Amino acid sequence: MTAHTGTTGSPTGPVTPPPAAAPGRPDDRSPRGAGDGGSRTSRGRGTARAREGRAAWILAIPFCLLFLAFTAWPVVQSLFMSITDTRARDLRKPFSVNIIGFDNFTKALSDPIFRKAAANTAYFVLVGVPLTLVLALAAALALDKGITRFRAIFRLGFYMPVITSIVAVAVVWRFLLQDPGGLINTVLGWVGISGPNWLGDPDWSMPALIIMAAWRNFGTAMIIFLAGLQAVPAELHEAAAIDGANAWKRFRHVTLPLLRPTMLFVMVTTSIGYLQVFEEPFVMTKGGPLNSTMTVSYYTYQQFGFGNYGLASAMSYLIFVVIAIVTAIQFRLLRERA
Repeated sequence: MTAHTGTTGSPTGPVTPPPAAAPGRPDDRSPRGAGDGGSRTSRGRGTARAREGRAAWILAIPFCLLFLAFTAWPVVQSLFMSITDTRARDLRKPFSVNIIGFDNFTKALSDPIFRKAAANTAYFVLVGVPLTLVLALAAALALDKGITRFRAIFRLGFYMPVITSIVAVAVVWRFLLQDPGGLINTVLGWVGISGPNWLGDPDWSMPALIIMAAWRNFGTAMIIFLAGLQAVPAELHEAAAIDGANAWKRFRHVTLPLLRPTMLFVMVTTSIGYLQVFEEPFVMTKGGPLNSTMTVSYYTYQQFGFGNYGLASAMSYLIFVVIAIVTAIQFRLLRERA
């Protein structure tokens, strides 16, 4: 017999109840059963993440210990030395030093040799950074567009000075710059020019080191510029050429604007490196003649050698402050031009 339905469509006849769950066993369709499964999954995921976190910390502990021992602690120790009269004899008795405040900084800033070294370093940066960037960009443009055959060989040749030992570079450049008999002065003599005493004349010693540093370091900037040039879309150059732009206008209005982030990075890293220039004067001139190639880093090194640890630490932090200021100014200027 068919059950009759009301106006709402619900059956009016007898309805069979759902089967009861087995005693002692939770119903899988109940919220309680679903909640138990979800909580088990959450607990499992939480346990796995906790294990991964512990493993990550265990793997990071050696690095953290090395960082604390060889970076953080020396920085803190040098900062403390910069406000004390620490000398070499005081290292065995660290508690016998006297805190003298900013006297080391005042002494460094009033030292005529330090001022001369600061002026030499500024000259090195102001001339060396643009020269390095121009050489690097010219080499990158040649490798990107001009040189089609043996490109890998030229790229390796341009980068080779970067990975060459500074001692080997110094031997080569001493042979090139020595007077008399140096190769550069010999070539100049062929065209009737009397070459200067590159390493013995105070007026020419710093330009000689700048040329050597630019030759040695432009390879790194060249590789970075080359990567930036290869990221410039070819469609932009094609569109500019269709509009009648020549090679110079395409370079000025298409390539250079897109290279600004790359140029910022290269300028900042090169400036930081040249502000800390040490190897070139150390291996070529020892700061001479007449302190004409004395740099702040080399003078700081000398003070450490003389045992003036407090004064040398103060000089190191002065270099750090100058680097931070120069980097901030470069970022600000290029951000405004962008």
